[in-house]
Amino acid sequence: MNQTHRLIRGGALCCALLLAGNAVAAVAAEEAAQLQTSLTPVGAERGASADGKIPAWDGGLKTQLQFAANGTPLDPFKDEQPLFSIDASNFEQYRDQLSPGQIALLQRFPDSLRLPVYPSHRTVVVTDAVAESAARNATGTRLINDGNGLEGFAGVVAFPIPKNGLEVLWNHLTRNRNASSSLTNDSAAPQKDGSYSIMTTQQYFTRRDAVQGLAADEARNILYFYSHKITAPSRMVGEVVLVHETLDQVAEPRLSWLYSAGQRRVRRAPSIAYDTAGPTTAGLRTADSRDMFNGAPDRYDWQLVGKKTLYVPYNSYRLASPELSYETLIQPGHVRPDATRYELHRVWEVVATLKPGMRHIYSKRHYFIDEDTWAIVEADHYDSRGELWRVGEAHSFYHPTGNAAVNAMEITYDLNNGRYIASGLTNEQRQPFDFSYRASVSDYSPGALRSKGLR
Repeated sequence: MNQTHRLIRGGALCCALLLAGNAVAAVAAEEAAQLQTSLTPVGAERGASADGKIPAWDGGLKTQLQFAANGTPLDPFKDEQPLFSIDASNFEQYRDQLSPGQIALLQRFPDSLRLPVYPSHRTVVVTDAVAESAARNATGTRLINDGNGLEGFAGVVAFPIPKNGLEVLWNHLTRNRNASSSLTNDSAAPQKDGSYSIMTTQQYFTRRDAVQGLAADEARNILYFYSHKITAPSRMVGEVVLVHETLDQVAEPRLSWLYSAGQRRVRRAPSIAYDTAGPTTAGLRTADSRDMFNGAPDRYDWQLVGKKTLYVPYNSYRLASPELSYETLIQPGHVRPDATRYELHRVWEVVATLKPGMRHIYSKRHYFIDEDTWAIVEADHYDSRGELWRVGEAHSFYHPTGNAAVNAMEITYDLNNGRYIASGLTNEQRQPFDFSYRASVSDYSPGALRSKGLR
């Protein structure tokens, strides 16, 4: 049994003991030293898989990428052909490397859906700043308040050597994303016949350490700031949302505001959390399912199952290509299969079960988190009867300008009604990514909402 799997088994068995106290101890310096040897600087296994299908991590993408006119990296693997495809006729032979949600989707669309599988590439680059942050957090960050908050955390990747399900989840929440960026993207929620309309949002994201003018006492319980403005369709233009995401949302719930162009006023919006469905979701996704999962973890018990290998969406450069129109990509039932790319990668498996007495439309949530990025790549959501209901997939690629993985598309499929919502599309945007965006504390103030809505 290798060191990583000893950690997994030990972490799963003693999770309850670890969370029993007010604070959970960080790892010792001797254990953290693995981040320089057998583990990557953010905690993934450096070595290749035993069969060689998953390569060793050797620093990430080496190719000097070219860019499309809109700033999207061109596919460095465009000449590769699929090794094989998985569909309803052959998924049984790959069952152990598929999530329950992927299997359910293949069975739901047996005549049209397939997963094209390509060679695996570990393209994520870890900058010195990210490596230093993860190393510091490994020995300094602790779970507090029954795992609902962090103590001693700064930067990114709270627990590069996680010991339980909550720590893995917090790694997704604190994973490396460009410290401050702006993104203009589109979403579509096609009807069963494939007809759809496009909704466009301008999004802003800034970590607390990148906000200019933020006082230390104000930053103490802030994780990041987020805002978005709807710019299309015309009936929704001018609606603006502002979120101050807190580190401990039980001690201090997230602060959120909404500006409505119709009412021309700013109001608090505490309901933008948990299982509410906002106007940008077509009723197909909950508030805490954006970015696969966000917000407070307090309504669930989080079990670390361990690590496994799955065929997951990866290196989705082609899916983001401006050469592919939305009309080409958005099809009835599911996204165009031959524009997607799946690779075999190691993922952390975490199951969230609704606590007794807590309310949420999902009774169980099953997550698979990529070891190299700490991003959730597959998510299965179960209804109150315990039946699989919705399936989430994040199709990402490494963006060298942003020094982080970004989504080409985030999709939530509803197995019951056969519909889905695809968000994060940038194919038809002229300049979607702005990694030079810098924000002051006033840019994320409630007072700034109205001026954003009027612009």
